[in-house]
This record gives sequence, C-alpha cells and structure tokens, in this order.
Amino acid sequence: MKHILILVMEILLLSACNTETGLKVHGPWIQSTTEGANGAVYFVIHNHTDQDEELIGVTTNVADAVEIHQSTIDPDTDIMRMEMVSSIPIPADSEIFFEPGKYHLMLVRLKRELKVGDHIGVILHFKNHEDIIVNVAVQDNAPEEDHSH
Repeated sequence: MKHILILVMEILLLSACNTETGLKVHGPWIQSTTEGANGAVYFVIHNHTDQDEELIGVTTNVADAVEIHQSTIDPDTDIMRMEMVSSIPIPADSEIFFEPGKYHLMLVRLKRELKVGDHIGVILHFKNHEDIIVNVAVQDNAPEEDHSH
C-alpha cells in the first residue's frame, strides 16, 4: 500500500511540473529588415489562468514606437486592412495568435538593421498581470509550431 501511495504522489508531482500557469508567450519572431523600416512581431500568448486578461501596451528600445495592430479582410472588397487597436482581450484559458493576417506588433521606424540570428526585446504590458519581457528572434520564416506546452 505504501508503494502505491508513493507512486500516486510521484505522478501528481510530475503532472504538476508540466502544468503551465499564468500568461506565457511562445514562438516570438520578426523578419529581418533594414534600419528605418517598420517590422511586425508575431507570437502566441497563452492565458493559463481562470481570469480574463488584456494586453494594454508594448514597449521596446529598438523602434521609435510600437503599435498593436489587427489585420482584417473587408468581406465586400477582399482587401486586407490593418488597424491600430488600443488593447487585446485575452480570455481565461485561451490563446491569442499574433500572426500574419491577424494581430501583430508593429515596430515603427526601427533604430537598427535586424539580421537573421539577432534578437530584440519587447515588453508586454497587461491590465492585471505583471509585464512580460519577450526575447524576439529575427528570422525569415515563422518558427515550427510546437504544441507540446
């Protein structure tokens, strides 16, 4: 009986180690680009809580400004539109995709060239959650999807 209890405790501890909590950012990337140009940052935010959250701002030191954008396609004209939004709701126990054709962070007037292999930092600001510092990889293609988290 003692061995079964120990085995159950080990399983519970291992499963607890694999459970993510809070807000997590996965797969951040930006394409290489030249100094003075604009660049778009993509990633996924996972809300592993039972509380709704909201992305309310972003800062970085590699661009003159950062804007949160949403891309949509006009159903009447099939033309893609990009609009700046002030915030993005992140419902409890959900994920929000920042990817081409959806949400993205627009880095306006980059202060330096971004080359493949470089990394830049952005800070995500939330309504109720602490800031998250994100290390963004410069690459020419989206990273391979990894749903193991």
